[in-house]
Amino acid sequence: MKLRGLVGRGRALLVLAGAWLALLLLLVASPVLRPPAPAPASPVLAAPDAHLAALHGARALGGDGASGQLTPEMARRLALAFSDLDALKRQTAELRALVVEVSNGDPSMYRDLQDRLKQAETLLQQSTGGMNVLGNKEPTSEYEQLRRRLKNGVHEFWYYMSSELHKLQKQAQTSAPQMVSKINSILEMGEEHEMALLTDLSSLQKADQYDGWREKEAAELSDLVQRRLHFLQNPPDCSQARKLVCSLNKGCGFGCQLHHAVYCFMVAYGTERTLILKSFGWRYHKGGWEEVFLPLSNTCRDGDGATYAHWPGKPHTQVVDLPIIDSLSPRPPYLPLSVPADLAPRLSRLHGNPFVWWVGQFLKYMLRPQTSISTLLQESAHKLGFEKPIVGVHIRRTDKVGTEAAFHPIEQYMDVVEKYFDVLEYSQKVEQRRIYLASDDPRVIAETKRKYPHYEILGDPVVAKSAAVATRYSDNSLMGIIVDIHFLSLSDYLVCTFSSQVCRVAYEIMQSLHPDAADRFHSLDDIYYYGGQLSHNQVAIYPHSAQSPGELDLKVGDQVGVAGNHWDGYSKGKNLRTDKIGLYPSFKVVDKVEVVDFPTYSEVPLKKPSNKDSKT
Repeated sequence: MKLRGLVGRGRALLVLAGAWLALLLLLVASPVLRPPAPAPASPVLAAPDAHLAALHGARALGGDGASGQLTPEMARRLALAFSDLDALKRQTAELRALVVEVSNGDPSMYRDLQDRLKQAETLLQQSTGGMNVLGNKEPTSEYEQLRRRLKNGVHEFWYYMSSELHKLQKQAQTSAPQMVSKINSILEMGEEHEMALLTDLSSLQKADQYDGWREKEAAELSDLVQRRLHFLQNPPDCSQARKLVCSLNKGCGFGCQLHHAVYCFMVAYGTERTLILKSFGWRYHKGGWEEVFLPLSNTCRDGDGATYAHWPGKPHTQVVDLPIIDSLSPRPPYLPLSVPADLAPRLSRLHGNPFVWWVGQFLKYMLRPQTSISTLLQESAHKLGFEKPIVGVHIRRTDKVGTEAAFHPIEQYMDVVEKYFDVLEYSQKVEQRRIYLASDDPRVIAETKRKYPHYEILGDPVVAKSAAVATRYSDNSLMGIIVDIHFLSLSDYLVCTFSSQVCRVAYEIMQSLHPDAADRFHSLDDIYYYGGQLSHNQVAIYPHSAQSPGELDLKVGDQVGVAGNHWDGYSKGKNLRTDKIGLYPSFKVVDKVEVVDFPTYSEVPLKKPSNKDSKT
């Protein structure tokens, strides 16, 4: 009886080894290890099925292009796979011999069988080197960029289809009423398709086993920038340091003033000057920045120096005074939307919007709270009952509406929130739908609670009231807006209008809390921008022939200065080759990363020395 059990176990282990062999054969035969097929030449808006096919037929699961040639990387993977096959063949032959011996009545061989299986597992582990299912320890830039482009493509495809179907539905109400319900059914099913695709793409990211690398790379990049900023801001001798002086009191609101300070910090980083932020008498808090947030420097806080000049000064000028970005002349290359050349390759692979990540690092350094602010934030979280999942919603009303931004009813914000939770429920159970609602009008909070009783709505009407124009520049208002920005940035997703600086600040801070939070937002109006920025350019990756007088022709490689996304499948911009302005399909372009030679701060090591290294 015991012998038959051993024989059964031996045969089971042989079957298991055969299954491993079959799996490796499958991997060798799979598209992952074969040169990918060429992609369609040009997806066309008039052919949605072809566009979806392009989305589903993505060719770069770690591949190096669509040339159809065997690249060195593919050859390496094939060699690795065949090496594994040889190893498994040897182990399988040995296992078969052992099973025969067990079958012949020698139970003592069972222990030897276990030892051989352990050897096989060790051999396989050594041959893969800890790699993931694609045969890599980390993803290629092509893979990461294509993965993000696929997700954006799904969004843009549905923006286009839903916009066109709504137009048809409106026409059908008068010309073909019998078609209205049919079009509505198509819209509903189409949205389900979109949500399923988005869920699958999120699952793909989890399944590719690169999340560990993403977390590690994000942490290392952030640590590097934070150490560089600390080095810049803490010179050993303040009396000899070169300085850039910037006044915090720009005539605008809190979000605008934060962006002004970040712009000053970027120029300081680019010119290797310690930033001196003049904030005494700040209109939000008379005691200055250092009473709310930690000082930007521990060793150098005064703007004194032997020589002084207004921007740009000379390289040997010790103290240079920087004006607001609107009147800056000459304009240095370090302005938004530029990112440092030494970080750009890593950022372009890691993040969907490298410049927003870059801004987030300056805010991370600047917004380190004093103890009193930390206590306020902790108490507010406890009082509100802040927990996830949660969507941050920022609704600007008072001074912006009618001047810088259009009015958007609450329903427009909440439609996006509803869809976010609908998609989330494809992959997890949501016990309670919840939003953090920030506004400068307390009536918005009451209205939302009345219209959406099934939501848990976190928000403080007192904070909203303090954000009104009449009471904006006060300590209470400052504490309120700090609380709002804090919880908006901590939310899983952000719904707002990017015409608001507060919303953009929350989005920028969010980038320092995740490896890549570039797509964790929905703006009801503008695309992301930074006041006073250099040109925001995109590059055409697919050609386009204008379908109407208002559209642009595009050739692959054309640069387009983008003015905005209409969220209907089209963006508006200027083709820098033809000098024409018009509409173009949003999915046919990608953002150009503006790479500039910033200082590389060679005094700061690329990786933080470990405790062991520092002791030796």
